[in-house]
Amino acid sequence: MSSNLPSTLTLSLRKLAEHGGPPFSIRDGWGVGFYEGSDVRLIKDSAAVDDSEWLRFVDGHDLRSHIIVSHIRKATMGERSYANAQPFIRELAGRTHLFAHNGWLPGIMESVAFRTSRYRRIGETDSEQAFCALLERLRDAWDRAREVPPLDVRLAIISTYAAALRQLGPANFLYSDGDTLFAHGDRRKNAVTGKVSPPGLVFLRRECVQGTQADLGQALSIGGANQAVTLVASTPLSNDAWEIVAEGEIIALSKGEVVRLPSTST
Repeated sequence: MSSNLPSTLTLSLRKLAEHGGPPFSIRDGWGVGFYEGSDVRLIKDSAAVDDSEWLRFVDGHDLRSHIIVSHIRKATMGERSYANAQPFIRELAGRTHLFAHNGWLPGIMESVAFRTSRYRRIGETDSEQAFCALLERLRDAWDRAREVPPLDVRLAIISTYAAALRQLGPANFLYSDGDTLFAHGDRRKNAVTGKVSPPGLVFLRRECVQGTQADLGQALSIGGANQAVTLVASTPLSNDAWEIVAEGEIIALSKGEVVRLPSTST
């Protein structure tokens, strides 16, 4: 989620998990990150969402942010553990960067193109390796800049990286540097048919008038004064007209607004 003002996001992660497949089939951990300035309040757990005391903690606190990223894990690599739960965070240029991936990336551990030096995995997942590789590519731009690098510079680096990542497997991801939330769409596995096909991500823009709350079915609701909000998800969370993030497309979200990049065929 990206919004123009810090907003509340009431998450029913149990309901969100059901959107990804049969009820309670996604049970290998979960997490949610709330940006606090240039840092992140990260809460995650290796337990299934319906068994997690930390989920009740999140439900019981009025946590507000202009960028919120949540993830529910279906393990494809690595055991069920805290280290393997997403989102992942790392520091770069004095800011906390956050990443969540949906898919699987066979061969990434052995690939020279995704080898890292400064950033190392803590857990065992291909997703965390992908995050470390992204930061390796971004670090020169951040190290040279006195402030946040220009959006077009960041987008160019992320686009080249994403094109290479797609060659390994489904590479849907959300990445934020605290200034912008980037969403890359690819393919995903249909829980019913087993077919791997686009879209891997969808998005929805909503507005909240003073004193109102935008409800999106049973999954989540957004509260805040005169909010412009954009939500990104693996599948539509409501009956609203969600838009598709095309295969190979990246959208950049800032203050609830969307900047699109053309799809690529790479």
